[in-house]
Amino acid sequence: MTDYKDLKTSHQPKVYVIQEIAGTNQGNPKINIIGASKYGDFVFCLPEMAQIIFSPGPLIFKLRKILKDYTSQDYLLLTGDPAIIGVACSIVSDITNGRYKLLKWDKQEKRYYPIEINLYEKGKKDE
Repeated sequence: MTDYKDLKTSHQPKVYVIQEIAGTNQGNPKINIIGASKYGDFVFCLPEMAQIIFSPGPLIFKLRKILKDYTSQDYLLLTGDPAIIGVACSIVSDITNGRYKLLKWDKQEKRYYPIEINLYEKGKKDE
């Protein structure tokens, strides 16, 4: 029998796709991200044509609203404008005290690998 407490605290991982893939509006996305779906359900944060050039405030507000429920079980899929990617990572880092996960595409293996980021890790220096 399933305990109500377990249902209430369970969380299905999400993959936050920062920006829709270029070409999506025309029905012909330039890259295929389906392989990332094994890590969780997609949540698309911004449309492919989103810009941060002149007035970042509204875009940051929208990203904060979408990413507010990000948890340590979720992932970021870093697609789109590098400036927007930087803002999204900053927002998530603020929510999680510098700890978050992202998915990295490996061209050689043709698959995504999860990477855990801890901005405050006190690891030893490589020599």
